[in-house]
Amino acid sequence: MTELAARLRTGYGAGPRHLIVVTAAIVLAGWVALRLAGEATAGRMLLWFLGAVIAHDLVLFPVYATADRMLRAVVRPGTDRRVALLNHVRVPVLASALLFLVFAPGILRLGESTHLAATGQDQRPYLARWLLLSAALFLLSALTYAIRALAGRRQVSPKRSERA
Repeated sequence: MTELAARLRTGYGAGPRHLIVVTAAIVLAGWVALRLAGEATAGRMLLWFLGAVIAHDLVLFPVYATADRMLRAVVRPGTDRRVALLNHVRVPVLASALLFLVFAPGILRLGESTHLAATGQDQRPYLARWLLLSAALFLLSALTYAIRALAGRRQVSPKRSERA
């Protein structure tokens, strides 16, 4: 039995309990989705789910994995650095990208007439607001990084003066 578990861990990447829990969670989520969707729309919902999985796994994941590798190559942490710059770049990029995905029709002005008829408002401000919000996210992250780096330097400098 341990040889089978070792082969599973090598091939799957985790133990058998993990596989059982993940499978049970997927089955439970599918059951809940079918209960919530009802019989009439279950097929359409499954089609959207499969489309989202394919779009993410085959398109979006390779794109943002490649972008993250390029970011890692550009932002190489120094050996002396106490505060990692990488995550202070990743967080606003992720937030900005998610906001773009959610508000893409408004930002790209898709369905302008439908939006105007439904809300009585124009889609022009979406792009400017998204850009301003993205800039604010990057500014907030930069300020957080600067404060953390400054606090890290202050903690390091008394130790160096004690050694001298």
